[in-house]
Amino acid sequence: MTKDFHRWRKSRQSEPNGECIEAGRATDGTIGIRDTKLHSNGPVLEFTKEEWRNLLTNIRTDSL
Repeated sequence: MTKDFHRWRKSRQSEPNGECIEAGRATDGTIGIRDTKLHSNGPVLEFTKEEWRNLLTNIRTDSL
């Protein structure tokens, strides 16, 4: 079942040429990530709050 994500926000690291990602949240707290080039028609990667927190921590510390 597809979740309904809302309040999509563009990344602050987005390029001005339109190559960016957006993050949204579902009512159950799941975080969704999508590619803005696909105009809301592409796949959404889904993360739990813990997975999202771990991903951001790894990106910030460059430990992936």
